[in-house]
Amino acid sequence: MASSSHSLASSAFFSTTPARKLPGSDRFPLSKSLLCRKIPGFSSSTVSVPVCCSNYASSDEKFSSGKKIVDSIFVACTSVALSFSLFLADVDSASAFVVTSPRKLQTDELATVRLFQENTPSVVYITNLASRQDMFTLDIFEVPQGSGSGFVWDKNGHIVTNYHVIRGASDLRVTLADQSTYDAKVVGFDQDKDVAVLRIDAPIDKLRPIPIGISADLLVGQKVFAIGNPFGLDHTLTTGVISGLRREINSAATGRPIQDVIQTDAAINPGNSGGPLLDSSGNLIGINTAIYSPSGASSGVGFSIPVDTVSGIVDQLVQFGKVTRPILGIKFAPDQSVEQLGVTGVLVLDAPPNGPAGKAGLLPTKRDSYGRLILGDIITSINGKKVTNGTDLYRILDQCKVGEKVIVEVLRGDQKEKIPVVLEPKPDES
Repeated sequence: MASSSHSLASSAFFSTTPARKLPGSDRFPLSKSLLCRKIPGFSSSTVSVPVCCSNYASSDEKFSSGKKIVDSIFVACTSVALSFSLFLADVDSASAFVVTSPRKLQTDELATVRLFQENTPSVVYITNLASRQDMFTLDIFEVPQGSGSGFVWDKNGHIVTNYHVIRGASDLRVTLADQSTYDAKVVGFDQDKDVAVLRIDAPIDKLRPIPIGISADLLVGQKVFAIGNPFGLDHTLTTGVISGLRREINSAATGRPIQDVIQTDAAINPGNSGGPLLDSSGNLIGINTAIYSPSGASSGVGFSIPVDTVSGIVDQLVQFGKVTRPILGIKFAPDQSVEQLGVTGVLVLDAPPNGPAGKAGLLPTKRDSYGRLILGDIITSINGKKVTNGTDLYRILDQCKVGEKVIVEVLRGDQKEKIPVVLEPKPDES
């Protein structure tokens, strides 16, 4: 009875048919002993045991899943091994596995960076010191009253800057790019063109003269670079283009016109004065000297004295300590006063007898015995070049030399006369 019930129970769970081949078993071979077992108490015929038979129905998915598990284990083991080797390895060896992407710059950016790096050592910072006396102790001390920029002209220690940067200074200090500071002496200056030359006693290896270019062939739209120390911020680079050429500004010291000035939109602020204006090759083409701005900050209209003008002035200052410039030896009325008289030209107010114009016979403005104003000569041309105002007069004289004889045409009363005048240097430059 027990045997028959056992037989019935076994028939409910086991099949006496030979074990069939499962799908995918050829790719995932299993030992036959795992599929077919002999059950004690039964016949010797092989009994198939459906071990996980339902899972084998999706053996393809199981194989794929198993492969992923194996791959994950392999990657994890590899990572652990690599981390362990890096931990034991030297730091320099580990750095070989660190990849840093280099900073990528455009071609024009690289050129600008190179220009700044090559020319910065030539730009200096100038401090204008003034002497003050303490009202209680009467001690004399120095206080900074201004600052500006400049640049190294040659290996002899000559520094070029604007005259208005050093005007009124009792002492001057020049700071080079390496922050070394030297006392500076004034070699000479030209107030009319706002140019000054200083000299410092610095080692030759610390002096890097700036490359000198030319300004005669400049074009509007050409890219330019300004390096200076605006607001005390040392070695600041600004870029722009040439906005205009042959501009004219007046010297801050004497009011004489400065011709052929370069106009640029490169930002020029207080402290940039005296700094270099460079072309795209890094050559000097001008000295930053002035801005047009109601607020005093950069408004996009800056002016630079052209290097062709500066070179001749610097050569004279270095060689002679002064600039010899011819004069007529007169004082003339403001242009507005002459316009109110309804005439065109330069009205002579004074012509000292020992001056060139006085010696030649030009008549000054004076009053008669009744206090009535008698107009002096009105200069209308020099050497055939028309003179309409004081700017024209200065422009013509800048093209002349000391000792040169010029023909001055004047309006005297209702008559025009031509008077020869021999030009002389300024009294303090003779």
